[in-house]
Amino acid sequence: MNDSSADFSKLQSRTFELAVRLAALFVLLYWCFILIEPFLLIVLWGIIVAIALLPVFQRLSLLLGGRSKLAASILVVLLIALLVIPAVMLTDSLIISAQALAKSDGFKLMTPPASVAQWPLVGERVFDIWQRGATNLPDVFDDFEPQIRMIGSWLLETVTNTGLGILKLLLSFVIAGVLMANSSKAVVAAQMLAARLVGSRGPEFTQLCSLTIGNVALGIVGVSILQASFLGFGFLLIDLPGAGLLALLALVLCIVQVGAGLVSIPTIIYVFSTSDLAPAIIFAIWTMLITLSDSVLKPMVFGRGAAVPGLVIFLGAIGGLLSYGIIGLFVGAVVLSLGYSFYGAWLAETHQLPSPKED
Repeated sequence: MNDSSADFSKLQSRTFELAVRLAALFVLLYWCFILIEPFLLIVLWGIIVAIALLPVFQRLSLLLGGRSKLAASILVVLLIALLVIPAVMLTDSLIISAQALAKSDGFKLMTPPASVAQWPLVGERVFDIWQRGATNLPDVFDDFEPQIRMIGSWLLETVTNTGLGILKLLLSFVIAGVLMANSSKAVVAAQMLAARLVGSRGPEFTQLCSLTIGNVALGIVGVSILQASFLGFGFLLIDLPGAGLLALLALVLCIVQVGAGLVSIPTIIYVFSTSDLAPAIIFAIWTMLITLSDSVLKPMVFGRGAAVPGLVIFLGAIGGLLSYGIIGLFVGAVVLSLGYSFYGAWLAETHQLPSPKED
């Protein structure tokens, strides 16, 4: 009886000790998460960029005689330039547009076409407001002052969040450079983590992760940035109003898999109506070539592995944008695509099922 009581007492003591240890571990892990949570998205995007650019980094490092730090620094500078130049273009175009509006006699609306009044449901209302705006725009602004203030507050918040998002992207590029410079250690750490998580399937896990990230980061995000940059370059050359803003809109549309055509086609129509024929034709050819280039570039990237459905990328990009701002636009598409790939790999696992018995 005494032995049983002693054993039970020891069990209670060990159980209590285990509970205290688990509670302390949970508190420590939670505290660590709270401390790193503000940087979690930045670090995640840095890891994604590092994995996507690892083949490029390795080739560049070989060309530079194995100087990995120099190769990583060059890639980081190029990434920052690709981010800063479009941002400067956007800011410059907005400032120029604002200055042009300030120097003019004010913004004036053209008289609405009579066909506007024939639009279903809202035609007469839109025609009336448009007509009043064409004759006395300040009066219309006074009528809609609460809505205008709300839109202005939203725009100010959006600009602020965009600025913070750009700063986060810059920091993530620096993190990517550090990871690439220490890629050998990072790869070993990733393989060890995968082995702890999925055991013998660790190498398969890391290969699938690397392939998916490379496909989406380069095939979707990379191609979208390339398209938007070249479109913005054309917009600047033709002196299109709001060139930077239009390029940013094209970038978002490309990432969410809608395509830049919603920006390209209206701009081509506008240029043909305001410019000479020869420049308009050259601009149209350039713009359409860039707009349609994704149909060639994306298969070249996705040809290395299974493509991710556009709906998955769309949901990930939009969800990331709504949840985390501009950096979430990039991270969301990659993370949800990665989850989709893991789900597909899990479904594709073959299990030996017993064959049905024959009568």
